[in-house]
This record gives sequence, structure tokens and C-alpha cells, in this order.
Amino acid sequence: MDIPELSRKILRETEKIIVGKGDRIRLLIMAVLADGHVLLDDLPGVGKTTLVKTISIALGCRAGRIQFVPDLLPSDILGMKIFNQKTGDFELRPGPVMTNLLLADEINRAIPRTQAALLEAMEEHQVSIDGEQIPLPEPFLVLATQNPVESESTFRLPAAQMDRFLIRLTMGYPKPEEERQMLRNLGDEIPFDTVQPVTDAASLLEARKEIAAVHVSDTVADYMIALTDRTRHHPRLAMGASPRATRGLYRAAKVWAAMEGRDYVTPDDVQTLARPVLEHRLLVESSARFSGATAESVLKEILQQVPATPDVKTVAGRG
Repeated sequence: MDIPELSRKILRETEKIIVGKGDRIRLLIMAVLADGHVLLDDLPGVGKTTLVKTISIALGCRAGRIQFVPDLLPSDILGMKIFNQKTGDFELRPGPVMTNLLLADEINRAIPRTQAALLEAMEEHQVSIDGEQIPLPEPFLVLATQNPVESESTFRLPAAQMDRFLIRLTMGYPKPEEERQMLRNLGDEIPFDTVQPVTDAASLLEARKEIAAVHVSDTVADYMIALTDRTRHHPRLAMGASPRATRGLYRAAKVWAAMEGRDYVTPDDVQTLARPVLEHRLLVESSARFSGATAESVLKEILQQVPATPDVKTVAGRG
């Protein structure tokens, strides 16, 4: 399978609706191929939900949507067993989580207990209902949106859930020329019917098998480990990147290399993905926040301090 061509096709279809966000779309495609959940974290109205809906169509997979609200219950997500009086048995009424691509819209508007209902699904691709473990369809991805916690009626996502998102993305406001093009292209309604599926669930699973063969040299793997280990001992961080984060960076870098048409990972791949993969997992010490430190600034400092050795810089696959 031609992974670069597949990613270009998905990008082209998504850009029929989403203008000027090619870098974000490529990261989203990377996460899909890396079997990683995505958190789109930004202000209302900048296109988070539209991006997720558009790429869902281009991927040709079953999609479900949950609008998170404060009174949403875990059973509204997972489903429940209902007693059938005719058969005398309890029958499963599946929830919207039983799909390939789950749009969790405004996920931080639900209470923490409801947010936690997704933890097992995100990590183990299964749900537990009345003591029974039920596998989810493959592939299974959560594409969640959230508004900043400063917004009214929102709840902060717990660290355990943040750690289960492979990447966090922000959309940002469009440039004036991009907004002008958006108005010309979209008009009064968003023409989702112009977006065509260019792949399907089976093809995505096959692509993942091919990407698994991408080579990561010991020196590049050590570079990833050095970055995440530095976050765990940084004086301005109360919580660093977990081993799950290191594994996520490893998977993401392999996909990025494949999307670039290579069968090996370079340090540049790691540096490109470090911020979207690691930043949302870092917790800054309270005293450091008062002095203006942020997860972004600390991670930038770590990337400058942890060198890619000469051996790493010249590695070309099996070297």
C-alpha cells in the first residue's frame, strides 16, 4: 500500500471543507494511522467539529457522535442491557461508542464520572457492561473536541484521560485570506456531500500492518527516551511524560516517516511530533506557573537541551 498517496488523498478530500489547516490535518491523519486518539482543544466556532466530521467521511468508516452535556450518563455512551419480556433475557442495547470513529463533542462539558466511562474503551478497545467485556469495532478512535477550561460550564479532563490521547491539536483563527476563501467555498452551508470516501476500515488496518515494519534505530529510540525521561526530572514539572507517552511518540514517528515515504525514522520526525504528542501530558509546578512557565516553554527548552548525537543525525535506516 502506498502510504504517502493514501495520506494525500485523505488530505485532499478534507481540504475541500477545511481551509488553511493542512498541518493539522496531516497530524490528524497520522494519529488515525497510528491508532491514536485525538483531542482538539480550542475556542468555540473555529472548526473543530467540522474537521472531525469531514475527515470521518474521507476515511469511509462508521462514525458516531456524542454531544457531551452535564447530565450525560455513562450508559448514554456505552449502552445498557434491557430485559426483553418476550424472550425472558437481557439484551444489549449498544451505545454510540460501538463504532469506528467516535466524535466526542465538547467532551469537557460532562461530569468527570461520565468522562471516565471512555477510559476502558480508549485503552483496551472494549467496554464493560454488567460485568461483560464487549470488544469494540476495529479500528476504534475517539476524536474529541473541548473548549478551554476557562469557558463556562466545563470540567477539566483528568490526567489519566489526557494521557490516553495520542495528540492534542488546536485550530487557531484563520488568516483573513483563508477566511475569505472559506466564505467563497462554503457559502451558506457546509457541503459535506462533496467529500468522498477514499479508504475504509479494512484498508486502514492493512496500512497499520505495513507501517509496523518501519525501522526505528536504537539511537533514535534512545533519543525519544531521553526526551521523555528529561520531562520526569525537570524541576519545573510536577508530572512528566508517562511510558505510554514514549510508546505514543514511537508509533507516531513511524507513521510520520511512512507518510513521508521512508521506511526509517529520523530525529526530525521525533522533533516534529514531540509537541503534539507530549505537551498535553505535562503538568507544570504551581510555583513555576507563577513565574510564567508553561508546558510549551518547558518542552521547547528540553528539545533544545537534549541533543540528537552525531550518530543519530546521520542515521539512515539501518545505520
